[in-house]
Amino acid sequence: APSPRSYTTLRDEAVKLFNSLQQLESERDPVPLMQGVLQTCLDLPPLVDEIYCQLVKQTTEPPAPGGQGDLHYWQLLTCMSCTFLPSPPVLRFLRFHLDRRVPAETESRFPASEMAKYACFIREALGKTKGRECVPSLEEILVLMRRQEMICTVHCPGAPACSVAISSHTTAAEVARELVSRLGLSQSPNLFALYEQSRRREQPVGSATLLADVLTRFE
Repeated sequence: APSPRSYTTLRDEAVKLFNSLQQLESERDPVPLMQGVLQTCLDLPPLVDEIYCQLVKQTTEPPAPGGQGDLHYWQLLTCMSCTFLPSPPVLRFLRFHLDRRVPAETESRFPASEMAKYACFIREALGKTKGRECVPSLEEILVLMRRQEMICTVHCPGAPACSVAISSHTTAAEVARELVSRLGLSQSPNLFALYEQSRRREQPVGSATLLADVLTRFE
């Protein structure tokens, strides 16, 4: 399919992605590399399952549990879970892999490890992810690596700008409803929507549009 990036065969691209994952172990700034992997998966959907399987393998009995390489793999797995859904067989296998990381209820008195926290976050994200138009922005990847939310600034006519915390799954309709409530307009008969404005155009944001995709386009 047409793409701004040039690709070879799926097999060759899978090998390149494997090499990128190996490089991820020692990368000081893994964010651009992670975004590159995500972009390849968006452009070449058949590789989504491949990367999920590679990440499950890399996070199973790693040589240095909790080390930098292990952490980067879990962080990329977090970004994948907020961007793509694997096929049903791989999704079942992935959920089994995550469940092994989460402490049982009888062990809840012990503090969960960092990797267990990522596993919980990923498991919850998989229940919300429906597919993205764009890969996460660099800012979104940074907050996902910390399992946090992004702060989105919305400028309202006749009112100061409002800061809204959003996740990778927040839609424009959800933010519009929150702002209407904050501004005391819940009883207004008018309809409200979000608009995105650039140098060239201004257009309404569809109610089901993920704001994270809009922010990536701005980036």
